[in-house]
Amino acid sequence: MTGANSFSVSGYGPERAGWTRLFARDSLARRLDWPMLLSALALSGIGSLLVYSATRNRTEINQGDPYYFLIRHLMNTGIGLALMLGTIWLGHRALRNAVPILYGLSVFGILAVLTPLGSTVNGAHSWIVLGGGFSLQPSEFVKITIILGMAMMLAARVDAGDKKYPDHRTVLQSLALAAVPILIVLLMPDLGSVMVMVIIVLGVLLASGSSNRWVFGLITAGAIGAIAVWQLHILDEYQINRFAAFANPDLDPAGVGYNTNQARIAIGSGGLTGAGLFHGSQTTGQFVPEQQTDFVFTVAGEELGFVGAGLIIFLLGVVLWRACRIARDSTELYGTIVAAGIVAWFSFQAFENIGMTLGIMPVTGLPLPFVSYGGTSMFAVWVAVGLLQSIRLQRPMSA
Repeated sequence: MTGANSFSVSGYGPERAGWTRLFARDSLARRLDWPMLLSALALSGIGSLLVYSATRNRTEINQGDPYYFLIRHLMNTGIGLALMLGTIWLGHRALRNAVPILYGLSVFGILAVLTPLGSTVNGAHSWIVLGGGFSLQPSEFVKITIILGMAMMLAARVDAGDKKYPDHRTVLQSLALAAVPILIVLLMPDLGSVMVMVIIVLGVLLASGSSNRWVFGLITAGAIGAIAVWQLHILDEYQINRFAAFANPDLDPAGVGYNTNQARIAIGSGGLTGAGLFHGSQTTGQFVPEQQTDFVFTVAGEELGFVGAGLIIFLLGVVLWRACRIARDSTELYGTIVAAGIVAWFSFQAFENIGMTLGIMPVTGLPLPFVSYGGTSMFAVWVAVGLLQSIRLQRPMSA
């Protein structure tokens, strides 16, 4: 601290406080990435309307209160924003030092799911029910832990000036670090989260400057692993049925193909401008299951049409564009890797979620970032935004 009227943010040096300095060129507020922040806030705001539309008439799940899910979605967003601010205050560099603790807590959390504490929701045994309508999905935080852990290992000697690129031993150690939680999540089995984690690992390796042989090797190993998982019958029957329905959309349209068929009907009926918010026949008629979470994009497609659905995609694109710029402009490899890992995470998860509603990707139960209802997923994406903002703030003022 430099005086009574000053404050500091970890890793960034003193900043002048007071309303007169709030928007000065060197102030914290001016140095934040506002296009990203406002786009993410807009997505969460749109998500609130979509979640309310999808659940207001579903008395079997909203406990007779049409605002039940809306209130909780807003609460989750508020907690997420607080976590983002906390992440910015701590700084990504401070979290780098805490990676061993965060990694241990993450592994402990997903191991707890495999004990009697774990619960099955929509076929996936990946939740811990806390009571009062709240639950926790530890695998969401594992995504962040993998990014931070691999970035710490891959960038350590490069940022210290000892190496230009990570050596083979370091890459192998980072892959081992990621493999432990991925294998545990696979045992749940939570295939959707595993897919995201694998994409994160690929994105991290590409950003680190590691040899392309590792990337090609990992892709090959992933293909072999997928075949092994199929042959060893590790997947549950409902997961196999989802892939079968994806391969053949006409397979059992009233059973395993029902979700995808109803989702496509809802989106297709929206046309250019949609049926109007709260006026979608598929949504009002409750034809699309899990519409507030996995299939929230169908509400946008039906009620807001191509324009509304396109706006969501555009806002997601802005978030990804700004994250890519942060990765490019980072003054250290560690920041570049963390930002690139988040880009890989957000881009694949958004593509998978929207793709499964359109029938071009298999149904995996992944939420749409910032939009879908869900506490843990909302918390995780806002922590990721906090990491991105922290990386941006560590740049020199002239950058």
